[in-house]
Amino acid sequence: MPFEIVLPRLGWNMETGQVGEWLKKEAEHVEAGEILLTVEGDKAAQEIEALDSGTLHIPPDSPPPGKVVPVGTMLAYLLEPGEEVPVVAQSTAPTVKRASDHEHPQAGAVSEGRKGSVTATSDMQSEPIISPRARRVAHELGVDWTGLMGSGRTGRIVERDVRQAAEHPQSTAHSLVYISPVARRVASELDVDVDALAARMPGKHIKRADIENEAERLKAEKAKFETAKIPVSVAPHAFPPSGAILPITTVRRTIADRMATSAHTVAPVTLTTEADATELVQLRKQLQDDSRQPVPSYNDLLAKLVAQALLEHPMVNARFDGDTIVQAATANIGIAVDSERGLLVPVLRDVQMKSLRQVARDSAALIAKVRAGHISYDDLHGSTFTITNLGMYEIDAFTPIINLPECAIMGVGRIVPKQIVVDAEAERVAIRHMMILSLTFDHRLVDGAPAAHFLQRVKEYVEKPYLWLVGE
Repeated sequence: MPFEIVLPRLGWNMETGQVGEWLKKEAEHVEAGEILLTVEGDKAAQEIEALDSGTLHIPPDSPPPGKVVPVGTMLAYLLEPGEEVPVVAQSTAPTVKRASDHEHPQAGAVSEGRKGSVTATSDMQSEPIISPRARRVAHELGVDWTGLMGSGRTGRIVERDVRQAAEHPQSTAHSLVYISPVARRVASELDVDVDALAARMPGKHIKRADIENEAERLKAEKAKFETAKIPVSVAPHAFPPSGAILPITTVRRTIADRMATSAHTVAPVTLTTEADATELVQLRKQLQDDSRQPVPSYNDLLAKLVAQALLEHPMVNARFDGDTIVQAATANIGIAVDSERGLLVPVLRDVQMKSLRQVARDSAALIAKVRAGHISYDDLHGSTFTITNLGMYEIDAFTPIINLPECAIMGVGRIVPKQIVVDAEAERVAIRHMMILSLTFDHRLVDGAPAAHFLQRVKEYVEKPYLWLVGE
């Protein structure tokens, strides 16, 4: 029976998506674990791999790359040797149920009766894959297999894994961490010790992003922090000739929908202030002179000081949750990044707990993913506050739009030398590096005075970096 390849769900709220590019051709033989195609969701593009082997057959009525179709739409088949092509190829599968709050979205949703499917490299499977025989043995021996790490092809749990867990429950404790097939393959390619990583991440399902982050960390240590500096700014995009008609991409449609929802939902108010960034400029210059790498960007410095200010003003770090207001206990800072696919906002997590160097490393890794088009769904969700910087484009001030469900967003203008009065009584002036900060906040969540206190604190941290550096 043919293995059906359907459009997978890449995230909790994903209802539609589109084929980005087929990486395997019609009638080409595909081995389990090989990448078949790329799929674009709301903002993230993911590689899709096959769980089984076979010959690829793409029906004539399969959705072409770029066409937006529902999750669960039939894309292609994997055929066994000598197996005939299905007579009727249904281009759209039955409606796939949306994942509820208690269900984890399946990367390759399959309707009842299908023999197989594919999985997305977003590592969002709710449980590991187990062979029927291993499942039966696990039931007979009373072994909980859901936490085991499979040793079979593509990471599948096989009988020997179950029996080993039954005979040596203590010695196989490391197997209680599930490592996805894609993560295992990437670990092999990047020379990452999976067992060592699992020991440092007890109880966590290791995903591709974890492997890539570990590889970056090891590379940074080996090169004595000589990682490449990745600028936030990008080269200007090439525009089509006048009169050209451009299709609306999934990313652009998502951005448009989110911006419209924000504009029609929140009660936005914008506060602006001008900060003396001379000490912040001097701090970054000293970090550049230091031999250690990477050098934190201004966005990294701002993310670190804003995280401290958010902990002191939790109402700005809040969101609506039904009829309640939830104040986040951590500062997850979204950094707006321009890319060829549009504006993306990768998330720096737990910024208040990390050193400035670690924030710089994480930021560089995320921006590299955005530039390469490999950013994942998880990397783009979960922020509690956003920073957007247009200073590199010689913009002084602007009014940013709130990134729902966040309470506020801070716009950063360019740093420019100005003649400023530094001593009014002595009528003394000096050249100082000035920066305009714009805070747009949701007046439904926070009043003007608390928002002003927060912005005032951010300004103070910009002007006196030692206040927040003391905590490192």
